[in-house]
Amino acid sequence: MKFETIFKNNEKWVQDKLKVNPHYFENLSKGQHPEFLYIGCSDSRVTAEDLMGVNPGEVFIHRNIANQVIPTDNNINAVIQYAVEHLKVKHIIICGHYECGGVKAALHPSDMGQLNSWLQTLRDVRRLHKAELDSIKDEHELFDRMVELNVKEQCMNVIKIDHVQRSWYKTGYPQIHGWIFDVRTGKLKDSGLDLEKEFMEIREIYDLKPLEGK
Repeated sequence: MKFETIFKNNEKWVQDKLKVNPHYFENLSKGQHPEFLYIGCSDSRVTAEDLMGVNPGEVFIHRNIANQVIPTDNNINAVIQYAVEHLKVKHIIICGHYECGGVKAALHPSDMGQLNSWLQTLRDVRRLHKAELDSIKDEHELFDRMVELNVKEQCMNVIKIDHVQRSWYKTGYPQIHGWIFDVRTGKLKDSGLDLEKEFMEIREIYDLKPLEGK
């Protein structure tokens, strides 16, 4: 694609929207009220609005390499805090995808310069689930399972965040969801994680609200 083509595409997109609704951009400028925060991978094949079938203004989006939720990353912490405290989102979605380059890099470590520190969290996922992953002999199955386990661990990292916990105990929201996008079929898959149960098993370690009797 030529660089100039992007602006031509934009002009067509604007005209297409205005044909359907002459007030489309006027309405869009009035603000956003999304119920979803989507945290996904920066991979160019995984576009949140397209795969979810939603319109601008319906999903608040953050993307990074391998959909990581790193406690010391000010960027994602700011996104999550804004989504929870100001936008009052009802759902936070961690969406990984099969054939993820970041996950592949964590499975086959090498010196990748600046990426080394970013991939450390992914390598921690591999360490936490080493016994299960080492038992998988098929390389393709191993790759897919690592993607799934990464989604689970990043969901847990969201639950550990203070403003998420405060809102959770006060309102019951946001609910946390782990999804996988299969780039081979275009299908979205809900991982079916029982994150409340998972969190309760480690609550005494990460909970910011004291347990009764403690």
